[in-house]
Amino acid sequence: MDPRISFVTLVVRDLARSRDFYLSGLGWTAEVDVPGEVVMIRAGDKLVLSLWQEDAAVAELGPIGRGEGALPFTLAHNVDSPEGVDAVLASAREAGATITADPVTRDWGGYTGYFADPDGFRWEVAYNPGPIGQSVL
Repeated sequence: MDPRISFVTLVVRDLARSRDFYLSGLGWTAEVDVPGEVVMIRAGDKLVLSLWQEDAAVAELGPIGRGEGALPFTLAHNVDSPEGVDAVLASAREAGATITADPVTRDWGGYTGYFADPDGFRWEVAYNPGPIGQSVL
């Protein structure tokens, strides 16, 4: 099996709110938009971010569990400069995100901060000057 991720699906409580955040707030474009069910956004050459309405997802996945605190994973949006990190975090805040960690210079040489979308999914916004960081730009 080739190492590959084709879709990242976020099961959201209120699809209309999430749609508004990602499309109107962040300015992203939907490739598929089925009201009350799913919004799919091209996030890379061969990667789609899917927002799936929770009650629609339960029929296929079964019960959805949510607890207190951050979910045990993050998503990342890499940019080409520290100033880009600040700009993306400002845009996310304007769109209604909660900044959960102000940007700081990390020990490994990068500059990162975090925001939470309306459902609490954590997004790292990162400038990573190393080879792996530059390879995703």
